[in-house]
Amino acid sequence: MDIILIAAVTADGFIARHSHETIDWSQDLHLFKEQTMGYPVIMGSNTYECMQNELIGRNIIIVHRKDNPKTVLGRLNSEKCFIAGGGRTNTLFAPYLTHLYLTPHPHVFGKGVPLFYEMEEELQLKLVYKHRVNNKMNQLQYKVVR
Repeated sequence: MDIILIAAVTADGFIARHSHETIDWSQDLHLFKEQTMGYPVIMGSNTYECMQNELIGRNIIIVHRKDNPKTVLGRLNSEKCFIAGGGRTNTLFAPYLTHLYLTPHPHVFGKGVPLFYEMEEELQLKLVYKHRVNNKMNQLQYKVVR
């Protein structure tokens, strides 16, 4: 199964200003909706609270810090699933990721919720595809694999 982290990220590596932020700066919500439709989407409870209106039609799995990611993934019967944050959930599932779909945004927060918190192992990634998100801003989503 493909396990795909999908995120909008600032130039300084943050996915939100704080854990309860409703993201209004991301330009790739339409792409997120298109890519995740019909697949399980795993996220933490804060992310769910911030995004629940955008998640209609998806099998949402809310996880907590003490959940075992291998157990959560083992319950899925799908060719792929998406990990949609926050930073602690991304870190929890990092050892299992096969792909990352990252859309950099031209913002610098200086502090906030990082894409990943402290990880035990470094992820070695390879860029495999660039998907145009926004022609006007010349914005791309980068798809990388481990």
